[in-house]
Amino acid sequence: MPARQLPAELPAGTGAWASLLERGGLPLAGGPGRGRVVPAAQLPLGIAGEREIVDVILAQRLSAAEVRERVRAGLPPRVELVDLHDVWVGAPSASAALVAADYRVEVTGATVFELRVAAEALLKASTLPRERRREKKTQAFDLRPLIISLSVAAVPLPAGSGGDAPTAVVRTRLRHRPDAVGRPEDVLAALAGPPAPPLGGELRVLRIVRERLLTGESA
Repeated sequence: MPARQLPAELPAGTGAWASLLERGGLPLAGGPGRGRVVPAAQLPLGIAGEREIVDVILAQRLSAAEVRERVRAGLPPRVELVDLHDVWVGAPSASAALVAADYRVEVTGATVFELRVAAEALLKASTLPRERRREKKTQAFDLRPLIISLSVAAVPLPAGSGGDAPTAVVRTRLRHRPDAVGRPEDVLAALAGPPAPPLGGELRVLRIVRERLLTGESA
């Protein structure tokens, strides 16, 4: 019985998920340590996750109430099960249905006005040539088709805030295709260079959160 879990603020590593669900007494197909638990998309290192989607295949049929109870029993404090769905075993996997992801990035070092001007420049551009380096290889790609939306909001600073307090929040929805995946770090790098005008300071990232994964049904 496949079920998809959407918990908050929990890294979506396959091994970590299997351990948590087994701890709650969920009978995973494949047996202990080899449970059939597959996140829709792995979380990159250094990025937090909210409303993550996980495919879980069980070794025996349980009611939705039983699954919900056992999932919650295995979750650590401050992690919440948001939703649960019984999915036909022949349905496409969550990873196959994934089309986009929403990101929230807390930054400092540049003003909200500067970042909004930069964001507008990126959205108006027809192409945004970028490069990614992985090991000894360099891959050229166009970032613009991967950006669905991009916005910047101010963050009210409480009294006595230090230099590490965020001054702005950048939100972006990026495409997640089999052949190309939008990454928030690429968007942040593009905000600090042409065709965007120069920023008044060095843009520093304080926190990146993947707020939501979108499938073909929810996008």
